Amino acid sequence: MVNKIKVGILGATGAVGQNYTLLLESHPWFEVTYLAASANSAGKTYKEATKEKWFMDKDIPKRLEGFIVGDASKITDALGKCDFVFSSYEGSKEDIQKTEIAYATAGIPVISNNSAYRWTSDVPMIIPEINHEHIKIIDIQRKNRGFGKGFIITKPNCSIQSYMTPVYALMEKGYFPKSIIVSTEQASSGAGYPGVPSMDLIDNTIPYIVGEAEKTEREPLKIFGEFKNGKFQDYDKLKISATCTRVPVTNGHTAIVNLGFLDNKPSSLDEIIGIWNSFRSEPQRLKLPSAPVHPIIYRYEENRPQPRKDRDAEKGMAVSVGRLRKCDVLDIKFVGLSHNTIRGAAGGAILTAELLKVQGYL
Repeated sequence: MVNKIKVGILGATGAVGQNYTLLLESHPWFEVTYLAASANSAGKTYKEATKEKWFMDKDIPKRLEGFIVGDASKITDALGKCDFVFSSYEGSKEDIQKTEIAYATAGIPVISNNSAYRWTSDVPMIIPEINHEHIKIIDIQRKNRGFGKGFIITKPNCSIQSYMTPVYALMEKGYFPKSIIVSTEQASSGAGYPGVPSMDLIDNTIPYIVGEAEKTEREPLKIFGEFKNGKFQDYDKLKISATCTRVPVTNGHTAIVNLGFLDNKPSSLDEIIGIWNSFRSEPQRLKLPSAPVHPIIYRYEENRPQPRKDRDAEKGMAVSVGRLRKCDVLDIKFVGLSHNTIRGAAGGAILTAELLKVQGYL
């Protein structure tokens, strides 16, 4: 425990917060020292606050069972107890913005799973393998807002992470997309707890998730964008059309992708597979603790990837890809899969925190 960075979790009693406690249990750099949630949970032990809604496969870490849960809206309770916070705090957009900005103003950096600040121009939205250089926007954010040590950084929606890295790997080799048609089949855990009523989802598919298609179409443009002349500019060469559905799967978001290229096109499907299998980025070069050794894994079987068989690849941090074929309408089509509550939520944010530590922001 000596010399570890002290971590707080806002929204610690929720689905993502619970995942944080397990993923950080034996982390070599970070130690959970503060748990906070809504006023309804504040003052209770963590075990008591989660006893009716603990749904992880593993038990609560013993060290955290007796932690007294703080009120996430009372920033003074966190002062001195943690060096930064992961925020999966639930509430209205206005409430989340008010809370997260208060922590940052108080000098406590915020790594957020929420969407409240994703479209704020001086707040980075990070997938570490893709746009790690956007972290430098924190310097501008601090100057704009008069922050000292504090800042806000966000991670994107879990639904886009099952195909964004494979697309970026092709962009890195000069093969830029101009159009993507994507249909996502999103796991029930993406709706949080208690989530979608079982009678609605069992033996059924729900072809609408509030706000998901809009996020899926917009967020990649910021992630692929760049900071120029003091302003952030979204990537403007790509159009995305998305349909997002909820399916009776516990964990693992699947994306069915049709992609059309701009000018340059790969010479063959084998070239694309080779690019994916050999792709490495900053987290791999730095050997960050949570970084998957193979961030993209291509499955050659005709019936893969599958959520149950492939979501846990590289401890839930890899993107599994398969079914690569030529497309008669666009250029290529493929299926991508990622673990929505690990890579798409807590694990992805922890990887971002590791990158922030190495770059001197934590």
